[in-house]
Amino acid sequence: MTRQRLPQTTAYVRITHQSWQHGKIEGEVRANNYEWQFKWRFRQGALTVEPSLGRALIREPLNRFLEQCDYQLEPGGDYSFTIRAQI
Repeated sequence: MTRQRLPQTTAYVRITHQSWQHGKIEGEVRANNYEWQFKWRFRQGALTVEPSLGRALIREPLNRFLEQCDYQLEPGGDYSFTIRAQI
């Protein structure tokens, strides 16, 4: 019996701005041929992702990544995470 591998895509995140005082982190995320800018207001739990093209594919995995790694993220830092879907 052969096991079928789940599709995976690596998303690359760059933090461009961070303010603990104002409760926000901003940055860019890329996955395959898509690129988005995001603003995460972690005190309100609000994540905005632009542009809208492909946003539904990245929003939830990006939100989970930010919640898990928020204190480790620094401006200018490059990070990545794996999405269990083909984007």
